[in-house]
Amino acid sequence: MNKKIFLLGSFVLVILLMAGCYSSLPVYGLANVEEIDVMVLESFPVQVHLIVNGYLPNPCTEIYQIIQERTGNHFSISISTFRSPGICIQIIVPFEEVIPLEVYGLPAGTYTVEVNGVQGTFIMEVDNIL
Repeated sequence: MNKKIFLLGSFVLVILLMAGCYSSLPVYGLANVEEIDVMVLESFPVQVHLIVNGYLPNPCTEIYQIIQERTGNHFSISISTFRSPGICIQIIVPFEEVIPLEVYGLPAGTYTVEVNGVQGTFIMEVDNIL
């Protein structure tokens, strides 16, 4: 009797775990960003790269699109994700993306960067125009 209850309990547990790991439709979302590093390269014209570190919720989710927008001295970067339908193991997967910012033609000044809610700043010492 105890063996049957154990097997039934194990079966129910497996079903519950699988229910959370299954998607019948594609899933779009935002990447979980933990930190960003802003690198101002020693070149002219000046180049600025972001090193973005974060994680994806499972191996079936991938970086889908990176959108960069600038308003005044504020850069807003959105990293979206895509997951195919189907069953997938639930284990987080770290990622690192290097994103070059579009800084050519910008005047000297202090700029802020936001990537999926994580912020950083950098300073352009000179106008970035040839």
